[in-house]
Amino acid sequence: MRSYNNRRKTIIDIRSPKAIIGANSWGSAAYGKLLRGSSVDEATIRKAMDTAKEKDLLIFDLAQDYGLGKAQKMIGRFGTDDIIISAKFTPGKKYVPGQLRKSLERDLSEFRRDHVDIYWLHLPTDIEKNLAEIIALYNEGKIHHIGVSNFDLAECKKAKSILDKAKIPLYGVQNHYSLICREWEQNGVVAWCRENGVLFWAWAVLEEGMLTDPRVKTKGSIMKLIFSGKRKKLRPLHAAMNRVGKRHNITIPQVAEAYCANKGIVPICGCRKPYQVEQLYEAVNTKLSPREMWFFETVADKVNVRILGADVFRFAVKK
Repeated sequence: MRSYNNRRKTIIDIRSPKAIIGANSWGSAAYGKLLRGSSVDEATIRKAMDTAKEKDLLIFDLAQDYGLGKAQKMIGRFGTDDIIISAKFTPGKKYVPGQLRKSLERDLSEFRRDHVDIYWLHLPTDIEKNLAEIIALYNEGKIHHIGVSNFDLAECKKAKSILDKAKIPLYGVQNHYSLICREWEQNGVVAWCRENGVLFWAWAVLEEGMLTDPRVKTKGSIMKLIFSGKRKKLRPLHAAMNRVGKRHNITIPQVAEAYCANKGIVPICGCRKPYQVEQLYEAVNTKLSPREMWFFETVADKVNVRILGADVFRFAVKK
């Protein structure tokens, strides 16, 4: 399936994205300062979005709570006719009929459009009931592709089986994955996705800033405060990433992004500034050798540092 980019009259394949622009910190100055250590004005974010379109990084990942509820409204003001929108529904522990439909209608209002290109069931709660609502909305044309997020292997198989019966392909799985968090690869989810033609999107590939260059001084944030004690343990990995990065003329965070892309995994990276988009584009177009990939994994396994963990949202899933 393909999505049409009106602005440059080019065809972009929604099934072959190189990277996704994350909008988690768009919109709210307070939210940006709290999570990322600094706020970014709307004009700069708009320029970042324009840069992404110039680089054909046309998929933007959003949610209602991003930027304290301001991110989706912001992108709606910017205009969404020539981009691909990825949105999601996060179910509570108690299923409420019609709640998902109501949530999507709010999304569409904020995006100022009549459909979302990709819609994710963001937690494996009441899978059958929530997917039934998503399928109905798909058949109405309000959703064009269906994905699942934070699902384990058994839950992915269950979701695919439900969609297969409705003759709808499972578009993708969106889980946490990074150089130091490869559980979804080790437990078979990534391989299963490849075998079944399902994309694997990775969020938090920079591990809340822990896989960035420690020599670059940045403003403090709550995330850096929480994980600062683990940063020193990552020094051998930072050194390895810097060593290989120099060989390819890319930075440490770009190495983390390139690692995912070279695994055939689609990285979702928060970009609020044009240079961040440009660096993401460079990273996912960098070819790493098998030996370099092995080198990173060997060092990562030795440091054995856990930041978020693959199952970070499991506490929110109804048992």
